[in-house]
Amino acid sequence: MKRPTQVDVARLAGVSRATVSYVVNGLEENLVSEETREKVLKAVETLGYQPDAMAQSLRSGQTNTIGLLIPDMDNPHYWQIAKGVEEVAQQAGFDLLLISAALNVDRETHGVEVLSRRRVDGLILILTFGDKVTDEINKLVRQRKPVVFMSGPTVDVDYVFVHQGEGTRKVIEHLFSLGHHRIGFVYGVATPGLGQDRLAVFRAMTRQIGDDDAPVEHCGTTISDGYQAARKLLERQPHPTALLVINDLLAMGALRAAADLGLNVPGDVSIASFDDISLSVYTQPRLTTVGMDATHIGRTAAQMILNRLYNPRLPQQTAEILSHLFVRDSTGPAPHEE
Repeated sequence: MKRPTQVDVARLAGVSRATVSYVVNGLEENLVSEETREKVLKAVETLGYQPDAMAQSLRSGQTNTIGLLIPDMDNPHYWQIAKGVEEVAQQAGFDLLLISAALNVDRETHGVEVLSRRRVDGLILILTFGDKVTDEINKLVRQRKPVVFMSGPTVDVDYVFVHQGEGTRKVIEHLFSLGHHRIGFVYGVATPGLGQDRLAVFRAMTRQIGDDDAPVEHCGTTISDGYQAARKLLERQPHPTALLVINDLLAMGALRAAADLGLNVPGDVSIASFDDISLSVYTQPRLTTVGMDATHIGRTAAQMILNRLYNPRLPQQTAEILSHLFVRDSTGPAPHEE
């Protein structure tokens, strides 16, 4: 069935095509009488006419679309960020164009290029390989396209910074308070630069209690990787009495590894992690985790984009998101050693 056009609406309403264009594009004030406006709207409803979004965007220069690049489809943490972005975008009448980089440098580069070419009004970029896409980022900055980065301080560009170091300190102090002096770290990241703030705090604090060689097991980013890394740490003799895991997703693998080795959590080994994804309260036992309200992060980034669109001359916008420790059932007193 042929899609109705403005010409069809004009014919049914008994007006010119220009009059229809004024009404559907919100330009009818002082140009079209209220009676004529009602005729056009009635014809639009009768025919089921829908304005062409592409044509409208070409005329206005705005698409009412925000682009979002996330690192990984598999990690619920990023879905919670996307949820926050979408909430604010929808409230403002914007759509969301989402691309996942799948923790792959080529796909991340391609994703930034695709979003920069698409007719989107602003971009929110969560980068894993930021040092590999500097050319694309510099191009966006030169184009003055509204961009928000989820990273540390960036010169002249809006950014949201999640302060992980303080949260790491809190969770390690929590483990110390429970008597843990042998703590292992499951360090599963896509690129060595990620998580360095957490690793640095871990190294410094374990040295303070005399553990100059606290074990760090490097691994990939899947639950299976977390399982294998945790198993290696827990098969050591003596095994760590607590594991710190880089995120909740890998911590689920660590919980399974402990169970498969016949270890009770937290009786034999405590497990703590980062992100506070929604699933962390449904694991057995429930995860102690450092959370930073990922949905709030997304809302903050989206609001920054809207602020920039409404007022391009705003000074640089920055936001620091603090993390909080949520103590649950997966951490307990260190086991008594005879």
